[in-house]
Amino acid sequence: MAFDPKFWQELKEKNDIVEVIGSYVPLTRKGGQYWACCPFHHEKTPSFAIKQEDGFYHCFGCGVSGDVVKFVQQIESTDFIGAVRILANRAKMEVPESADYDGEKAAEIKRQKDTVLKILLDTARFYLSNLYGGDERAQAHLDYIQRRKISPSVAKKFGLGASLDYRSLPAYLMGKGYKREDLLASGAVSEDRHGKLTDSLAGRLIFPIINSLDEVVAFGGREMEKTDFAKYKNTRETIVFNKRKNLYNINLLKKLKREEPIREVIMVEGYMDTISLYQAGFKNVVASMGTSLTKEQARLVKRYSDKVLISYDGDFAGQSADLRGLEILKNENITVRVVPLPDGKDPDDVAKEGAEAYRKCLDAALPLIDYKLHSLEGKFDLSHADEKRAYVAEALKVVQEAESESEKEELLKYVRDKSGITYQSLERDLNNLPELVKSVENAAIRGTEETGDRYLRAERFILAAKLFSLPYAKDFDLKRLTFSNAAHKVIADFILAEEERGEKIRPSDVFDIFREESPELNAILDLNYGEKLSGPIAERFFADSVNTLEKESLSAKIKDLTAEFSSSKDVARRKEIAGEIDRLTRLLKGQT
Repeated sequence: MAFDPKFWQELKEKNDIVEVIGSYVPLTRKGGQYWACCPFHHEKTPSFAIKQEDGFYHCFGCGVSGDVVKFVQQIESTDFIGAVRILANRAKMEVPESADYDGEKAAEIKRQKDTVLKILLDTARFYLSNLYGGDERAQAHLDYIQRRKISPSVAKKFGLGASLDYRSLPAYLMGKGYKREDLLASGAVSEDRHGKLTDSLAGRLIFPIINSLDEVVAFGGREMEKTDFAKYKNTRETIVFNKRKNLYNINLLKKLKREEPIREVIMVEGYMDTISLYQAGFKNVVASMGTSLTKEQARLVKRYSDKVLISYDGDFAGQSADLRGLEILKNENITVRVVPLPDGKDPDDVAKEGAEAYRKCLDAALPLIDYKLHSLEGKFDLSHADEKRAYVAEALKVVQEAESESEKEELLKYVRDKSGITYQSLERDLNNLPELVKSVENAAIRGTEETGDRYLRAERFILAAKLFSLPYAKDFDLKRLTFSNAAHKVIADFILAEEERGEKIRPSDVFDIFREESPELNAILDLNYGEKLSGPIAERFFADSVNTLEKESLSAKIKDLTAEFSSSKDVARRKEIAGEIDRLTRLLKGQT
């Protein structure tokens, strides 16, 4: 790392992991460690453990783990350097100007980000002043807000503003001393075909897009008049804005979580839906900003709740929810329900009828699997025999996803009632369906267990025993082994480097070399809890794991040498290879 070791050590010493985490979530001490309900997924029973002496946390529910820096990254939705700044500020420390983790390039990126964020903040203030500055051109924007029944206080809370023309924004920003290239990098300003600077959202009602750190990172804009242009438009992606990784209103959702538990999050498509629902009292709302749901957005929303209500536009049968996106949420272990709305209405329309009207829609929300069945009805004309057969075939594929026999029975009854086909026939057809998806998944799981999983378990156990300095592993030299997993190689190199320096291994320090979440690191840390690493059984398993990996390493070397022997035409080299193969084979037999 490019951080001075003294700065790094002082930063961690002044930011005790228990104190930092305790400032975000209530902690309970049990034995030698602290426990909490995980702040990264919804749970009632604490499964989030903090090892103060080792300087790291681990959640047994969702699997996240990390040191104090990683925690701040996750809880504040920031990057590594951002977390360092937050912790340094907490400890009243100055971050060295040269301190970055990628040298000069990172320093330049940091400068660009800081400049772009300043430009975007000044732009938001400029738009806000336009809306309320008395310019007659802003009246159309104010009239629109009034027509949509958005109160002035809520409009200001969301920072709504107005772009009045093409030139005034660039002129204003240039007047504040910003460089042309930085204005273009912000996305708020563009070049026209003549090379002149122009407002990217000229003439539109402006919706600032604010991240979880309360930073303005982009803007959305709505046309005030009917034109050939898209009604809604976002500023382009920039160094601070990636649409896939952002949700509209995530900043206010974060503030809400600090005030009260969030049981579920409502997800809508657009800005006005979000604002109207918020005004109606549904503050647990975010918007995907019209994009198909992404894995990044799913993980972002999961930090606040593992239950999501999808409330998109249109009636239920014709609702255009992206099923692939909903599956992404499901794959992140998020419970998904889909909210039906009255014909032709969107959440904004229903919210204007009052909180109770929208609450009824929420109460009618269906689980994802039920929604899939309902959505099929709009695709087929069940009055025609061939269409009915096609409907049944698709419906049975959905029913097959049911997680219990009782759920499967209930869904089959629904298909029976819709199609008029007997329950017995449907059940027979369901049982005869080829479970292609499941068989592929199971085969993949079996393949892992039969081949690489044994070696992964062995590698994990050895590294865990070394990382936590178990007596039986203390004198073992990791150089004897070759690790197949990339993350394991990194951890092994870390341990070897610490041993060579004669330093005591601190498990939390390993997070310094993992910028992103590492499932393998989490699996290794998981072994440190309970009695998994202690006792004679663990010691025997360590020895067996070493033996397993050494045999695997020898077998791999023999395989490589055999291939080289077959391809080599050099007689002397072939003789040398044959001798080495013989030596390794005898060694392998001695271990067997």
